[in-house]
Amino acid sequence: MRRFVLCATDRDDRITLSVEPEMPGYLTTHVLDTALGVPAKGLRIDLYRVNGDERAHLKSLVTNDDGRTDEQILPEAEFSNGSFELVFHAGDYLDQVGAAPESPRFLDLVPIRFGMSEASHYHVPLLLSPFGYSTYRGS
Repeated sequence: MRRFVLCATDRDDRITLSVEPEMPGYLTTHVLDTALGVPAKGLRIDLYRVNGDERAHLKSLVTNDDGRTDEQILPEAEFSNGSFELVFHAGDYLDQVGAAPESPRFLDLVPIRFGMSEASHYHVPLLLSPFGYSTYRGS
C-alpha cells in the first residue's frame, strides 16, 4: 500500500505531496531450541501455499548455525498475499541433537498456518522444545 503524505513546507503555506515507497514483502523465520538454549541448527522447513483444503509445496530449506535460513523463505520477487503453511521437521531435529528417544515423538512435524495480507516483512519464529513450541509474528 502506498502512503501519501501532505506537508506544509514554507512560510507561504505551499504544500507538497510526497509518496512513501512500498515496503517489500518477504518471509523469514528463526528457530530456537529452548530446551538447550541454542539456535536450532539443521532443522528442515517446508513452505506450502494453502488454497482451501489444498496446499502446494513451494520449497524446502534448512536452518543454519544461527537457526535462520540462509535466504529469505519467500523473497520479495516471489512474495504474494495469501495463506501459507510452514512445516518444521522438529522430530528429525530432536533426534539429531540427542533428545531422549520416544516412539512416536510427542512433536514430530510442527505446522504453522498463517496469512499474509499486505506487502511487508513477515517473520514467523519458532521456539521449540521436545514437549512444546510457541510462535508469534515477529519483526
